[in-house]
Amino acid sequence: MADDEFSDALHPLASPGYGKRCAPQQEPRGAQDFAHLPAREAAVAAYIDRLPDGSDISVKTLAKRLPYGQCALRTALNRIQRAGHLRRGRECLGGKWVTRTWFSRTPRDSGWWAGFQQGDVPRESRGPRRSRAYVLLAALGHTNSALSLSHAECRALVPLVEEWFERDADEATVLRALTAGLPQPVHHPAGLVRRRLTDKVPPLPVRHAPAPLRILECGTCGAPGYADVLRDGDCGPCRGEHPESLPPRRVALPARQVRDRAAAIRGRMRGAR
Repeated sequence: MADDEFSDALHPLASPGYGKRCAPQQEPRGAQDFAHLPAREAAVAAYIDRLPDGSDISVKTLAKRLPYGQCALRTALNRIQRAGHLRRGRECLGGKWVTRTWFSRTPRDSGWWAGFQQGDVPRESRGPRRSRAYVLLAALGHTNSALSLSHAECRALVPLVEEWFERDADEATVLRALTAGLPQPVHHPAGLVRRRLTDKVPPLPVRHAPAPLRILECGTCGAPGYADVLRDGDCGPCRGEHPESLPPRRVALPARQVRDRAAAIRGRMRGAR
């Protein structure tokens, strides 16, 4: 659609460590990537999508490259944010907090961004899984005819194999666990496979890399907060929620009451001695 409307040649970079950052696990680029957005927002999103990491995508810089004013671009970026393509915030790198603007060609909901903030990128669910796990299960009968499984049995067992893959096991490891030392005969192949996948599941992997320190910020007022609170990238007040709808804050006791309670506690302690 609007991919070629504006030229991104010689777009300036931000200061080192700042600027645009591409979010992980994006779909390949296609002609309908931003078809769900209004025309202006789709054109701006397509332009940003083509820019490399580190590009300056501030409103002032975009206004110099695109035929829109700063006010129009600010509105467009907020709509792109609410559509799940963009989040603003800060990230701690080497003890220094730097400003980030993460962009995702694939729209993400608030739950995905919440996982991203904690360094745990949620996995996508894209219909029936017939990838590595299904192929491995369907091929068991070729490895050992005693373990032949039906299509329904393969689909039912896929989540168990996926869990092995998530724990860094490869296909060879799973096959060894399923085919070594089989009883003779195998009366119930699907039951045996399920039992072995459950009983022999490997331990959780040890991740040596620490989770990133990230803070997402409200796209309107810039207030920091967790992604599950910044719904669609905006905080509660900027979404129009009134303070009285928020949980009540605890009111501190007056200083005199604090002194009186402390004196009473000390008196009871002396009496106990």
